[in-house]
Amino acid sequence: MRKGKRKLVPEIISIDGDTSASENVVVSLSACKRTGEQEAEDLRRSFALTRTLTPFFPRGQRSKRRANIKYAISKQKKLDSGAFGCHFEKLWGSFSEDKRTSFTYLDCLWFYLYRRQPYKAKVLTWIKKKHIFSKKYVLVPIICWHHWSLLIFCHFGESLQSKTRTPCMLLLDSLQMGNPRQVEPDIRKFVLDIYKAEGRPENEDFIHRIPLLVPKVPQQTNNEECGRFVLYFSKLFVEGAPEDFRVEDYPYFMNENWFTPKGLESFCEKLGTLNGLPLKAWRTSGRLGILKKKT
Repeated sequence: MRKGKRKLVPEIISIDGDTSASENVVVSLSACKRTGEQEAEDLRRSFALTRTLTPFFPRGQRSKRRANIKYAISKQKKLDSGAFGCHFEKLWGSFSEDKRTSFTYLDCLWFYLYRRQPYKAKVLTWIKKKHIFSKKYVLVPIICWHHWSLLIFCHFGESLQSKTRTPCMLLLDSLQMGNPRQVEPDIRKFVLDIYKAEGRPENEDFIHRIPLLVPKVPQQTNNEECGRFVLYFSKLFVEGAPEDFRVEDYPYFMNENWFTPKGLESFCEKLGTLNGLPLKAWRTSGRLGILKKKT
């Protein structure tokens, strides 16, 4: 290939380990537009791969790509980043045009890659193209310590003094016994770097004054459901988010009784049908766990 010529080089990357304790990472470079061959090679080396790389297929061979993803899903109970990304994109496409105009989302691996120094600058460049400061809400699925949770930026283009649209962050986590606030330092660094990359005047003190709210949402009952919960959190939040989010009215609809196990199961089945990927193996069982304060 001649020097300077560029092409799409998306890859599925699996990190060695069993499915219950390892992250199956998909570096979907197609979501990051175009990248050079050297960039792709650097990414491959950085993950110290111990398994075979399975390339995505171009648009003309989408059925083969889908068959490969279907196989991966059928073999795993916990959503890896490839399966999660596939289902999230289909979910996003189901929202109305109005919703997709006032909301946006970040790729499910950008936070993961941001925390790895070689890719921090590249991730921030990708985020600039999402124009998050012109959106009411930004969905940020994050995978951290082998666990999915949903970070939401609210009204980042507004002033902290606003009485109607309060800049804040929501962290929806279906496993609160794992202490979701332990990731807060990384989240605030992430947000600070996003502001800096955009050339905005807000300083570190401003970033630390943005509220990070962790509502008590329905909880998973095993260590395999977190990805499905994040997909359902995303759907319900987009459908029910207020026009203007006010901290004074928090937590709105986000509480322990937000939804039922049956609702989550029905959602998984419907989304699986939309994707042509069966989710029957991912059904929830039992009741949703609810955290209670110790007395």
